[in-house]
Amino acid sequence: MATQKRDYYEVLGVSKNCSGDDIKRAFRKLAHQYHPDKNSDNGAAEKFKEIKEAYDVLSDPERRESYDRFGHTGEQFGRGFDGDIFRDFGGFGDIFETFFGGTGGRRSRSGPQRGGDIRHHITIDFEEAAFGCEKEIEIARTEACSQCHGTGCKPGSSPVKCPECGGSGEVRQVQRSFFGQFVNVTVCLRCGGSGQITSDPCAQCNGSKYEKKTRRISISIPAGVDEGSQIRMSGEGDAGSNGGGPGNLFINISVKEHKIFRRHGDDILYEVPVTFPQAALGGEIEIPTLDGKAPLKIPPGTQSGRVIQLKGKGVPHLRGGGRGDQVVAIYVVTPESLTSEQKKLLGELAKTMGPATMPKKGKGFLNRIKDAFES
Repeated sequence: MATQKRDYYEVLGVSKNCSGDDIKRAFRKLAHQYHPDKNSDNGAAEKFKEIKEAYDVLSDPERRESYDRFGHTGEQFGRGFDGDIFRDFGGFGDIFETFFGGTGGRRSRSGPQRGGDIRHHITIDFEEAAFGCEKEIEIARTEACSQCHGTGCKPGSSPVKCPECGGSGEVRQVQRSFFGQFVNVTVCLRCGGSGQITSDPCAQCNGSKYEKKTRRISISIPAGVDEGSQIRMSGEGDAGSNGGGPGNLFINISVKEHKIFRRHGDDILYEVPVTFPQAALGGEIEIPTLDGKAPLKIPPGTQSGRVIQLKGKGVPHLRGGGRGDQVVAIYVVTPESLTSEQKKLLGELAKTMGPATMPKKGKGFLNRIKDAFES
């Protein structure tokens, strides 16, 4: 008995009224936990596959709406085939023929059939996602036989007309009933709808016309991709049949977490500690950015939790020019231990300062971070 699919919201651990950002955060957390590169436990790969499938559906507004209305059935017959459930059919006659026994149209299945799509997953570094990179991957795909070039025949021979269907690729049967005469059209079983048979098959592919090949493919990952991004490479999927074009190759991307930076859209967050004298007197410090070291001016009287933006120091925009910002959160650090000399100096300073007063009220730290990201 086939295993029943789990609810996609349950898979990601989110509620049905959650936002797109909630779905993205849940996916990133689970992807890092179960990704095969990080988790070698039995079942981790299958778990990651289930998580990715749920994310692909719920992160797409149209597919999510279809899933919310019809469940897995809606996904299967809605966007489950790259958004085009009629792609493999030649027209309404083919649809009728497929679902109702072929009584609605004359077109046979011997026409061009597009090849299947291939999906591949890669993990890249934070900087590679920010600035783009070149990667080489290895995939296994179906290609036309290199010996017979997709004819299925031994070199020097040719396919012949199928004697069962006379080369039409379909078999017609006349049925009579109370309502009149009906013609039932079905695919020829002997030739599989091609209208031709191979009398002297190719030794390499055994007449199947295809063989499995492993290929190394170079891919260009654009600057600005993020966790869950997908790249489509047209024509790099499995070979088509009967003159149909090949399928596509879809590259699904995961991004490793950075040691010191956190990403929010195209902005990045960096937290820097400063001493009390630096915060009180102000000055200039050096901080890391995606482009290397950069100076940061600390205004006199800086309070812990202050947010400073470095314009254009974030991630390049995936679509369009420009970059996001680097949002720097400043923390004033209180020393946990002092020398005798330091204690003496601070004691003398304290005598001159009087009692502490609350700083001017403003937005809380989290709100300042939010404003910085949204500005």
